[in-house]
Amino acid sequence: MTSDVSRQTAAAVAPPTLSIGALLRRPEAGAFLGLVAVLIFFVVFGGIAFLKPAGMASWLNVAANLGVIAIPVGLLMIAGELDISVGAMVPFGAMTVAVISGHYGLPIWIGIAVALSFGVIIGLVNGYMVIRTAVPSLIVTLGSLFAVQGIVLGLTVLITKSTSVALTVEGPAKALFGDFFFGGQLQVMVIWWLLFTAAYVFFVHLSPKGNWIFAMGGDKVSARNAGIPTDRMTILLFVLSSTSAAFVGMCQAILYNSAQVAGGQSFIFNSIISVVVGGVLLTGGFGSVVGIFFGTITFAIVNQGIYYTDFDRNWSALIIGVLLLLAVLMNNTFRKMALSYSPKKK
Repeated sequence: MTSDVSRQTAAAVAPPTLSIGALLRRPEAGAFLGLVAVLIFFVVFGGIAFLKPAGMASWLNVAANLGVIAIPVGLLMIAGELDISVGAMVPFGAMTVAVISGHYGLPIWIGIAVALSFGVIIGLVNGYMVIRTAVPSLIVTLGSLFAVQGIVLGLTVLITKSTSVALTVEGPAKALFGDFFFGGQLQVMVIWWLLFTAAYVFFVHLSPKGNWIFAMGGDKVSARNAGIPTDRMTILLFVLSSTSAAFVGMCQAILYNSAQVAGGQSFIFNSIISVVVGGVLLTGGFGSVVGIFFGTITFAIVNQGIYYTDFDRNWSALIIGVLLLLAVLMNNTFRKMALSYSPKKK
C-alpha cells in the first residue's frame, strides 16, 4: 500500500520532460485526450457551430463558474478530504451580497467583503471540525451544507419576506465581477477562472509547498511525522473551497442582478464529476490542477453540447452519463500507466 501511494505521489509531482511517453503518463494526459474525444464527438454530431464563438461561449461560461469551485474541491480530494458544503455556499454568497447591497442599499464593496468573509468563516469551521473531531469530512461538510441552507433560507425570509432579492450594480464592481466581454458573449468569470487556475498551478506544481497536498493524500500520518503542517494545510484548503463557492455565488448575483435562496446544489456533484474526469483519485494522493481544468471543460462540453445535436432530449441524460463514464475510463487507463511505469536503468 505504501509503495502504491509513493508511486502515485511521485507520478503526480514528477517534473515535466520532453518525452512523449512521460507526457502520456502525466495525471492530466487522460483528461486531455478525453476532452479531445468528447469535443470531436460533438463536432461530428452537432456540427461546426459548436466551435463558433457563440457555441464556445455557451460551454466556456459553464466551465468558468464550475471551474473556480472544482479546483479547490479537487485539491481537497487530492489531500484525502471532501467538501460538499459548496452547494450551500453558492446561494449563501449570492444572497449575502444581495441582501446587504440590494435590500439594505449599502455599498457593493461592503456586500462583497461580507460575502467573502462568510466564506472564510465557514471554511475555518469546516477545517477546524475535521482536524479536531476526526469525523470524516464528508459528514462534517454534509452538516455544514444543511446548516448553511437553513441559515440562508431562514434569514432571507426573515429580513426580506421573500426568497429572492433584486440587486443593481454599476461601475467597477459590475465590470470586475458581473459583466460580459468579447461581444457580450463571455462572462468575466472566464478571466477569473484562468487567473485562479494559473495561481493554483504555480502553488501546487511549481512551489515546494504543493508537494504537501499530495503527501497528505498519500498518508497524512507520515506527512505529519515528516514535519508537514497538515492541520494548517487542511484548514487552508477548506477555506479556499468555501470562499471560492461564495465568490461564484456573489458574481452570479452581480451578473444577473438578483439572487435566489435555491440553487447551487448542482455544483456539488458537477464539481466532483469534473475533478474525477480530470484524473483525481477519490482515495487521494494523485491528480493535477491542469487535469481538473481539462475535466471541467469536458463536463461543460458534454453538458452543453447535447443541445447542438439532433439527439432526442429524452435520452440526453443517458448520453451525458455514457460520455462522462468513457472519459473517466480513459483517464483511469492513463493513471494505471503512470503508476506502473518504472524508468529503464542505464
